[in-house]
Amino acid sequence: MDVNQNFDQISHYLREYQLESIFPQQLLPHLLLFRFDPGELICFQGEQADALYVLVKGKVKIYTTTAEDKTLILSFKSPLEVIGEVEYVRGMENLNTVEAVSVVWMIGVQHRWLKKYGHAHAPFLQFLLEIITKKFTLKSNSLSFNLMHPVDVRLASYLLSVSFDESDSQLRGQLGTDQLIDAAHLIGTSYRHLNRVIQQMCIDGLIERSKGYIVVKDRAGLAAMARGNIYE
Repeated sequence: MDVNQNFDQISHYLREYQLESIFPQQLLPHLLLFRFDPGELICFQGEQADALYVLVKGKVKIYTTTAEDKTLILSFKSPLEVIGEVEYVRGMENLNTVEAVSVVWMIGVQHRWLKKYGHAHAPFLQFLLEIITKKFTLKSNSLSFNLMHPVDVRLASYLLSVSFDESDSQLRGQLGTDQLIDAAHLIGTSYRHLNRVIQQMCIDGLIERSKGYIVVKDRAGLAAMARGNIYE
């Protein structure tokens, strides 16, 4: 993780996403720019939250872990997205774990500054309301996805979500085979069954195993298999 206070770059992102009026002027000097590399954790489930993040570049993965140490993927998010708004409003611990999939850039601000300068700023509160209601609308679909669709659909969706990001050319449609156990946990299946599904996808020409990676060969075919059900 890298943190800086590059005001020119922060201002660029605020303009790009029309967020200039969202944050009050008093809060602007307290905005920070965070950079996370792929695989880095941004928030960890159960830890006390102390900052709110606005995702402005890259892709993140959001998942939850049960008491039995099983993980369930909830969604993948691309800009513009907010991480930690519920935790800020309720003053609670992180509900989920958030992990960078690609190189991620986020504008972050500590809760103490938000409470001091943003708690009565109507544009900021309206922005949070819109974000929270949008997530509420999408939540039922995300939580039920693993229960309502077979493994091949879930894997197709997972590969499309984790292997491609239009803002990061390093995500070129491949997944390391060393990540397959985690992938099995995240989409709610066994490692053995996941390998059977991968083998069939290879036979069908959708993907192939190559030098330690699962490589997407037919993105359109995977999209058709996913039936429009993308974790994002």
